[in-house]
Amino acid sequence: MAIGPVPWLGPLLMVSLWGSSAPASLLRRLGEHIQRFQESSGLGLSLDQGGVALPKEGWLEQPLDPFNASDRRSFLQRYWVNDQHWTSQDGPVFLHLGGEGSLGPGSVMRGHPATLAPVWGALVIGLEHRFYGLSIPAEGLDVAQLRFLSSRHALADVVSARLALSRLFNVSFSSPWLCFGGSYAGSLAAWARLKFPHLIFASVASSAPVRAILDFSEYNDCRAAASAAFAEVERRLRAGGSAQAALRAELGACGSLGRAADQAELLGALQALVGGAVQYDGQAGAPLKTVAQLKVTEPQVAGVGDRQWLYQTCTEFGYYVTCEVPECPFSQLPALPSKLELCEQVFGFSASSIAQAVSQTNSYYGGQTPGATQVLFVNGDIDPWHVLSITQPLGPSESALLIPSASHCLDMAPERPSDSPSLRLARQNIFQQLQTWLGLAKKSQVRDPPVSPDKLLKKRVQRLTIWRIGNEQTWGRCWNPVVLKGTEKRPSKGSSELS
Repeated sequence: MAIGPVPWLGPLLMVSLWGSSAPASLLRRLGEHIQRFQESSGLGLSLDQGGVALPKEGWLEQPLDPFNASDRRSFLQRYWVNDQHWTSQDGPVFLHLGGEGSLGPGSVMRGHPATLAPVWGALVIGLEHRFYGLSIPAEGLDVAQLRFLSSRHALADVVSARLALSRLFNVSFSSPWLCFGGSYAGSLAAWARLKFPHLIFASVASSAPVRAILDFSEYNDCRAAASAAFAEVERRLRAGGSAQAALRAELGACGSLGRAADQAELLGALQALVGGAVQYDGQAGAPLKTVAQLKVTEPQVAGVGDRQWLYQTCTEFGYYVTCEVPECPFSQLPALPSKLELCEQVFGFSASSIAQAVSQTNSYYGGQTPGATQVLFVNGDIDPWHVLSITQPLGPSESALLIPSASHCLDMAPERPSDSPSLRLARQNIFQQLQTWLGLAKKSQVRDPPVSPDKLLKKRVQRLTIWRIGNEQTWGRCWNPVVLKGTEKRPSKGSSELS
């Protein structure tokens, strides 16, 4: 049987779903679109290599455990650099943070922040998230390794990468670094400014679900057609026999539908696919995963890292989409206990530990009142995730934009002639906010003498900043990573020439 942790679908599916009068017709169309959209790509940030010079690829040797000075283990973290528009060493640096998937060269060549770079002569860097894409430790993805996968570890990587890449590219100490990110990476961008305001000057956080939540029932939108379709699915599952076999064929289910657990997984996956059509209006989909596949510890280098992201939901965020309220149009079988059971089946985590982890995440970052200054939160009002983000300004330096009729991370997508007026206006507002911030940075460069970020970080560590990871506390430190020169393929540790 199959499940769908991170579902994406496009507008054609929406038309088919909401335009179908008969549940059976809707189910046939859904089965067709599941297959079609599984073969599609993601946010529109892929790069057509025809006639385009690829950006530079490089590697950082990062500490596996940046919070333990005695642990010398490391892994290689990939980054991309676009210096086509960089005009001076004291110009701004736009750092595009990767999230729960592979980060390719398109991250620094298309969409945010590459479109904005020519205006300010910015250096654009894309940093792949640890444990995703090619930035996976050689030891694999077993639970012993995954304990070094968290948002706090990712933020430590941002700090050390910022210091190392400043030295590598001879970036001026006074150059402002601005973080960009979407979805989970949008939260990271906001949290990077929150936790390291001396290193990150400002951030644009698109569709950032900064509030962790165990039971995310608010995700589901009420649709009469969806209600009818899910009622039809449940009817066929209960009927068994030929009705159940026909349902399996129509939806392309990869296993038996006879067991209650299989039926709950199917309904949960369909619910996620339909909900994803709203979340990613105009964007594409990822294949469903079985429990057995989620237990595989060998790295998956392309697309979304399903095992890794499931681990992060179990240990930090929750985000489990349920349908237990009467207003929900989908099946009520994939309830919260079945979601939590997946964490136990794959990783051995108890339900109580997951609830505690979600609470600790909100306590550490502040949930929807993080208190971060010079952060712009951008959301679309048809994106289900906007209810976990910040959609109203929290203060003069805590700004927010809510874009009418916009879906998840739509502001980050490359500009298109079909973009709505509201989306165009939102991008103008983002531009104006950056203009204000970079104006402040310019005044600061003139007024204050530059201070080495290494000295700033040293002072912070000397103040004995405490990092809380789970139930233990360790003293914070920053590892100065080894910088490996850009190569066409992932180097083996120690084999590449050091910079």
